[in-house]
Amino acid sequence: MKRREFSLSAAVTASALALPAAPPALAQVRQFMEGKDFKRLDPPVKPDAPAGKVEVLEFFWYYCPHCHDFEPMLQAWIKAAPKDRVIRRVPIAFQASYVPQQKLFYALEAMGKIDELHAKVFRTIHVEKKPLGRDEEILAWVGAQGVNAAKFKEIYNSFNVANKVRHATQLQDSYAVEGVPSMGVAGRYYVDAGMIRGGMPAVLQAVEYLITTIRKG
Repeated sequence: MKRREFSLSAAVTASALALPAAPPALAQVRQFMEGKDFKRLDPPVKPDAPAGKVEVLEFFWYYCPHCHDFEPMLQAWIKAAPKDRVIRRVPIAFQASYVPQQKLFYALEAMGKIDELHAKVFRTIHVEKKPLGRDEEILAWVGAQGVNAAKFKEIYNSFNVANKVRHATQLQDSYAVEGVPSMGVAGRYYVDAGMIRGGMPAVLQAVEYLITTIRKG
């Protein structure tokens, strides 16, 4: 399976602020075709969401420059999203060297530090050009952020984080993720910027379209 990072169109930056203004209307922008703009999972994946809510997953990798570029748009979209959905980030691992970044995400999540430090991880790697690829680099960086380094290390190396990493990899495989950033919807659909014209703004439009389709039954 080809693994690729998707180039974002020049329209991404301009669209980032305008896109989340009225999420329910996004699905009305255009129609999307199965097999062309998104794929249906066969078999489907059991979503981890309460009854009445739609699970939406973002597959990402901290070292992916396009994930870094997409993050402000995704953040704005999440903040404006209706309460009928559960939106989760899933760190992927196309190879073993990605696992430390998976552990970094889940350890930060367990400590309640995602809102504070998730975007800063991207900025450290892509703007400040500092490496966060190995355990020792991650542990040193976390300590420099004012986080309890001993507690973080304990969680980072914990059985709970290892389980979350395994589950993330299972989701990646179940959705047949081909590159990042990409999105999964309700355990039924997968869409990425390599499948669809218009880059990540169009991906989010497709997600809204798919949620509307699911709601209509």
